Amino acid sequence: MKHHELDQLLTLAKIGQDFPQLLSRDKRLQRWVDLLEVDPHRVLSTLHETEYQPARARSALRCDNSALSVAFDDPLLRATGLENDTYGEAKRFFQLSDGQLHDIVCFCHFGTTVSAARTARYIRAKHIDRTAGIWARLCAFFA
Repeated sequence: MKHHELDQLLTLAKIGQDFPQLLSRDKRLQRWVDLLEVDPHRVLSTLHETEYQPARARSALRCDNSALSVAFDDPLLRATGLENDTYGEAKRFFQLSDGQLHDIVCFCHFGTTVSAARTARYIRAKHIDRTAGIWARLCAFFA
């Protein structure tokens, strides 16, 4: 196997250097929100009874045209590690607990369908930049 410096390789092959950097949890969630807001009136399917499924079955849950499939359809999220549109993969990739993801995608909160806008609002309100406590947010507000 031959080893070459990057400069040498550039003359031998077409090499793209625009591979996206790993995104933080907040940036991944924000990207998901942005994708949902592209078509806010889009009607998305929800997942059925996620909280009653055994862990293995819950991890494999998916359905076409869900909020999870919107995320998986995005080349940037796939390039940064989203492997499929299952419940378990979304839980891992977006670093959400079962309860958090359940609140986003389960039919018991929205019925069998939900608008993309409502899902986006929920994700933004509950999960983006929630790491700072109230004191830190107040300090930032008055700074």
